[in-house]
Amino acid sequence: MVTYSESGVDIDFEAVTVSKLASKLKSTLEYRDIITDSGHYAALVRLGDKGIAMSTDGVGSKILIAKMMEKYDTIGIDCIAMVVNDILCVGAEPIALVDYLAVEEPNPEMAEEIAEGLVKGAIESRIAIIGGETASLPGIIKDFDLAGTGIGFVDTDKIISGEAITPGNVLIGLESNGIHSNGYSLARNAIFEKAGLTVNDKMPNSDITLGEELLKPTRLYVKPIVDLLKKDFDIKGLAHITGGGFTNLKRLKDGVGYEIKDLPEIQDIFKLIYEQGVPIEEMYRVFNMGIGFVVIAEEEEADEIMNNLKEYCNCYKIGKVIEEDKITVETFEVTTIEY
Repeated sequence: MVTYSESGVDIDFEAVTVSKLASKLKSTLEYRDIITDSGHYAALVRLGDKGIAMSTDGVGSKILIAKMMEKYDTIGIDCIAMVVNDILCVGAEPIALVDYLAVEEPNPEMAEEIAEGLVKGAIESRIAIIGGETASLPGIIKDFDLAGTGIGFVDTDKIISGEAITPGNVLIGLESNGIHSNGYSLARNAIFEKAGLTVNDKMPNSDITLGEELLKPTRLYVKPIVDLLKKDFDIKGLAHITGGGFTNLKRLKDGVGYEIKDLPEIQDIFKLIYEQGVPIEEMYRVFNMGIGFVVIAEEEEADEIMNNLKEYCNCYKIGKVIEEDKITVETFEVTTIEY
């Protein structure tokens, strides 16, 4: 059996750590008019009739795949995506980002490749990279780390916090582009340690290599979601499905649950990881399992919303909001798991 904890990442202990940190920082909130509670995808600060959204994130251990492949021109897209996709979740439009590149020692060629990805992600997201910081930290950083902090804005009367979610609402899932940027410690353990494969081995049923599959950049959902928000739809909630899988939906509203049972056919990369002995419950708790973003809306508007989204990417009705405070997922094994 291969688990995330055995691969070096304990999600539960990580949550306790975050809670300890957040509880100490909470006292600072009194100095500004903060709209969203801690734990949402993006923080919102009131500035007149606008909400200024902020989010920060990094690429994570996907960087190790880039190092294996000696290919660094896509991870910048991941950095942008992990930040701007979170900003979208409060109904805000991302507008700018600053990056942080920490290195063991300067490497101009690698930095140039990383910048290429950042530019691609920024163009696709229609944001400006307005500055950043590069730090050489020998003894602290091994190789390098890449992160970003982004801002966006939304009219305060158009904020989507998730509080409007009610039982019976429909979950519309937007297709992911593979693993995105979460769960790589588990993926690397299963694929390279347990299966004994290398980045140069071919993916099942494909001409691309494992390295190419694992480096596919995180899908950017800015264009479909911003376009959707400009239409006259009553969107109840928005969720970026990252590490934690569908448990991310719990970040939107307390006191409701979600029934997920119509997911698209599982992607080959997830099948490969599962076949190395990762428990099914762990798969759906760690990975996005083919759905990278979720829109929650009234059932009457679902078909029209999907027609709009399909102009940009595949999407599916994957379930509904329920009264019970739990998440149930019908897996590709046609078994139901509960979180």
